[in-house]
Formats: sequence, structure tokens, C-alpha cells
Amino acid sequence: MPNGTDSTETTQTVWNILTLLKKQLISWESLLELALLLAVCLIAVKVLMALARRAISRTSLDKSAHRFLLSALRGVLLLVVLCVLLGYLGIPTASLVAVLGVAGLALSLALQGILANLAGGLMLLGSKPFTAGDYVEAGGVSGTVVEIGLVYTKLSTVDNKIIFVPNGEISAKTIVNYTSADKRQIELKFSASYDAPQKTVKECIARVVGEHPKTLPTPEPLIRVCRYGDSSIEYILRVWCATEDYWPVYYDLLEQVKEAFDGAGVEMTYNHLNVHLRKEKGE
Repeated sequence: MPNGTDSTETTQTVWNILTLLKKQLISWESLLELALLLAVCLIAVKVLMALARRAISRTSLDKSAHRFLLSALRGVLLLVVLCVLLGYLGIPTASLVAVLGVAGLALSLALQGILANLAGGLMLLGSKPFTAGDYVEAGGVSGTVVEIGLVYTKLSTVDNKIIFVPNGEISAKTIVNYTSADKRQIELKFSASYDAPQKTVKECIARVVGEHPKTLPTPEPLIRVCRYGDSSIEYILRVWCATEDYWPVYYDLLEQVKEAFDGAGVEMTYNHLNVHLRKEKGE
């Protein structure tokens, strides 16, 4: 924060600029020349903005980034025009730069959080870890991306809630994109009794996977024993499907494997306690 001496110097600088400006604008000739110079500068700004707009439109950046970059460029060009006009009038631009520097420092401190989110938004628009329509886990929230803004990213959850996540939180944490690839692997685990032959259990699971129309034959499905439990053997299934079919196939396999086990007489056991009563002699 500027101290009292800096504040006094800033006020004096502004007063000096206003005084010089008042002296210079007395002449009508100066006003006319200033108007012509302003017109030329504005035309130059318009031409440069058209060229920049054409160049940015050829990039792969998001439209939100296009608008932000063009607005920032326009602000910089207008600031240059102001410096040119003040220089023509004989007003020292160094004083103006000092005033703008102090104002910019105070503004940046006041808007620190917004600037962090803005920087995060630019990173997301530039690196593109996800696009609208992707299902992601970002900033501790899971949902379908509805819109990527410069400050917030809008997500829609499975229960149709709209959540606005600050871009600063998203860019600072791990981002998981579940739909960027064209296929996904489903992993399921099934338990079966120790009395059920392993070959029978694997054949039941393989038959269900092979008969499902949305499972992919390549890469080849994996069906193996993964754990021996207290009262059952655990089998793991890994199979691939198209990304958009992930959840329908996931739930279909859960239901159909149970039906296949029932038809083959395979028992899906659960944790239980067997109590054996022993009768002692003489009782």
C-alpha cells in the first residue's frame, strides 16, 4: 500500500498534468491538430484490431479466450494512444505511467482472487484439458462441462445440479477427464463359492461378456482369480467398451453375470459364520 509521501506525490503529479493540459488546450490550432492526431490514432487502432481479430480467429483457442485477448489488446492500444496524445501536448508520460502503476497495484491487490481465477481460465482455454460436453472431475467436483468461462467453469452433475467452479481451483488441482478417449475399460469383481469350479465360473463370465453387443473383443477381456477370501473366491473382469456405453454395459454385466451364475448353479457366497456343536462324552 502507498504511504503518505507517495500519495502526496501522486496527487501533485495529477495536478501538474491537469495544469499542463489546461495551458496547451488554449489554442484552437492545438485543438484541431489534437483532433486530427486522435482520428489517425483511432483509425490505426481499428486496423490493428482487425488484423489481430483475423490472426486470433485462425488459432485453436476458445471463443472466450478470443474475446479476452481482443479486449486486452484494445485496452493496451488505447493506452498507447493516450500516451501519444499527451506526448504531443508536451505532458511527460512518465508521470502518467507512475500514476497508472500505483493504481494498478492497488487494483491488483483488491482483485487478487479474481485475477487468480482469470489466470486459471486462460490456462484452461490454452491447454484444453477438457471441452464442453466432457465428463470430468475437477476442483473436487464431478460433472459434465457445460461452459468454460474466463473466471468460472460451469458443470452439470448427474442429478442436474449446475455448479460453478472457480478456474483457479481447477487449474491448481488434478483434472480427470473420463470422456476424452473413445473407449474405456470396465473393471468388475465377482465372488463365488469355493465349491464352484473355477472353470465354470470363468465360462459363465466369458459367455455373458461375449454375448453383450456393446463389449469390445479387442483388447481381449481379462477374467482371472484375484483373491481368496474367508468364505469365497473373488474373480476380476476387465473388458473394454465405447466411452458412451460405459455405464449401460457396467450395469448390464452386473445383472447378467448373476443370472448366469444362478443358471449354472454357482453360489455367490457372502461372509457368514458356521457354528459346530460337539457333544461331549457322558452328556
